[in-house]
Amino acid sequence: MDLSFFSMGMWSIGAGALGAAALALLLANTDVFLSKSQKATLEYLEDIDLKTLGKEPRTFKAKELWEKNGAVIMAVRRPGCFLCREEAADLSSLKPKLDELGVPLYAVVKEQIRTEVQDFQPYFKGEIFLDEKKKFYGPQRRKMMFMGFIRLGVWYNFFRARNGGFSGNLEGEGFILGGVFVVGSGKQGILLEHREKEFGDKVNPVSVLEAARKIQPQTLATETK
Repeated sequence: MDLSFFSMGMWSIGAGALGAAALALLLANTDVFLSKSQKATLEYLEDIDLKTLGKEPRTFKAKELWEKNGAVIMAVRRPGCFLCREEAADLSSLKPKLDELGVPLYAVVKEQIRTEVQDFQPYFKGEIFLDEKKKFYGPQRRKMMFMGFIRLGVWYNFFRARNGGFSGNLEGEGFILGGVFVVGSGKQGILLEHREKEFGDKVNPVSVLEAARKIQPQTLATETK
C-alpha cells in the first residue's frame, strides 16, 4: 500500500472539509440565509387582538394603543433574554422624552410563563400586553435558529449586553424574532418599523425618538385636516 498516496488523499479530504466549513461560516455571517421580513400595514396592526395581564384579563384591538396619541411598541422576542432586556432598557431611557411628547411606551409578549413578564418589568418602563397569536411578530413570522450562534454579530451583541451588566435565563420561546414599531395616531400610519434580523439586533433609540416627534396627537391631527 502506498502510504504517501493514502496520506495525500486524507489531506485532501481534510482540506476539503475545512474549506466547506469556512464557506459555511462565511455564508452564515452574511444576510443570504436570513429570514426576509414583510412590512406590516396599519390595517394589519389595528386588527391584532391583545390581552391585558391583570387578574381580570381584557381582550382588545391593538389600535387602542395608538389611536389618540400614537405609541412606541416593542415586540419582545423573549422576556428572559438578556439581549431583549438590554433593548428594553434602551427604550425605557427614552421614557422622559416620550412623556414630554405625550407618546406612550408599550411592549407585547407572545407568552406568559411563570414570573417572566414580572421579572422583565424592571427593564421596561411601560405597560406590557399579551399577543397570543404572535401577530406583532408577522405578517411573515421570522425565526433564527442555531445559525445565530455562529454569527459574529450575535456574539458581539452577547458581549455588549454582558458588559452592560445584563443577565437572563433560558425560559420560553426565543427563536421567533421581535421588533419595534412607532405608530402615529389615528390613521397617521407606521412611522418606524424595526425588524430584529438576528439575536440582539437593537433598534436605534435616536431613530425611535425622531419618529415619535412626527406623531400628531389625534386632536391636533383632526384640526390640521
